[in-house]
Amino acid sequence: MIYHLFQLLKEYDIPGQGLMNYLSFRAFLASATAMLFSLLVGKKIIALLQRKQIGETVRDLGLQGQIEKKGTPTMGGVIIILSILTAVLLFCDLTNVYVLLLLLSTLWCGALGFTDDYIKVFKHNKEGMSEHGKLLAQILLGLVIGLTVWTSDDIVVREKVAIPEEEVKSTKTTIPFVKDHEFDYKWLSPLKGKWNWYTKWMIYVLMIVFVITACSNGTNLTDGLDGLAAGTSAIVGVVIGVLAWLGGNLIDSDYLNIMYIPGSGEIAIFMSAFVGALIGFLWYNSYPAQVFMGDTGSLTIGGIIGVSAVLIRKELLLPLLCGIFLMESLSVLMQRTYFRWTKRKTGEGARIWSMTPLHHHYQDKKQVPGKVLISKPVPPHHEAKIVARFWIVGILLAVATLALLKVR
Repeated sequence: MIYHLFQLLKEYDIPGQGLMNYLSFRAFLASATAMLFSLLVGKKIIALLQRKQIGETVRDLGLQGQIEKKGTPTMGGVIIILSILTAVLLFCDLTNVYVLLLLLSTLWCGALGFTDDYIKVFKHNKEGMSEHGKLLAQILLGLVIGLTVWTSDDIVVREKVAIPEEEVKSTKTTIPFVKDHEFDYKWLSPLKGKWNWYTKWMIYVLMIVFVITACSNGTNLTDGLDGLAAGTSAIVGVVIGVLAWLGGNLIDSDYLNIMYIPGSGEIAIFMSAFVGALIGFLWYNSYPAQVFMGDTGSLTIGGIIGVSAVLIRKELLLPLLCGIFLMESLSVLMQRTYFRWTKRKTGEGARIWSMTPLHHHYQDKKQVPGKVLISKPVPPHHEAKIVARFWIVGILLAVATLALLKVR
């Protein structure tokens, strides 16, 4: 709103007014605003959650320091969402299609996570929403984003920066290790001619649905230790913001030989607010946590990461950038698959790790029945150490992702 106010008053030549035209200045203001809002309002929201007795229910799974978390306020993701929305509404261009899609994703995933937490806390159902219900809502969001990318005239790319006339609808995306950094989903289409145009877009939309759903669930699984999901997501958010900045800038995209996406620079401002909100939330969520984000926060964070990556055409970099989320998700999938397979073969299920998601394997302190392929550390690691090491891995993956821009 401040951005639009300055645009309306630009004919009056107010001192410093031109600063609002710089993405860097607005990104700084958005990040600072979200961080301060999270710090200042977060304390009041935590007090409100405590008064309403909205606390975490804990089952004793034999994890170090787990029982001490009982009663800690949850649904703190509301702090993150409000901080992001406040900063974005103040400093982003609200007519930009990318900003509108990210706002929709934030509210959509926030409502989904809030519903899940509400069922857990107030209906006393530890399972929350059904897996099918959450999956359906995530798929619907993916379809909305995918179909908008397909049909909107405002979502285009300029394949050759030097030729302005070549702003086109495209199914191309960024891929590392090749000369032009581009992969076109039409190469996966089994059809040619006129039908190729339809099938390539359907393949692209399905890929968008998969990415958004996977990111949202991956972040949800990672949220299990104080500060783990928030800190790791902030690292990812910084990289996506940098990539959005580069892809939305004519000079930088030309220099790096990556596709120029007009208008996508606004995503950098959104991601600045995203990172600021997470850092402010970490003030209260770092060990020992005063509040948990709950599904209200984790599903929202994952949705924002997935949608923003799709919009800047960097979704194929996510397996590296979001390697922490990927391994957390794969650990659960591999554990379930291996357990069922060994139970059918031998009658007694075996495990790969003592417990999943992966971070709990390093925290587990009780004896697990049956065979475990990968021994857990003895004694178990303190969760603060696990979180710090996961952050370090996340930083290394972030640096590697940015370095791939020059590896071809």
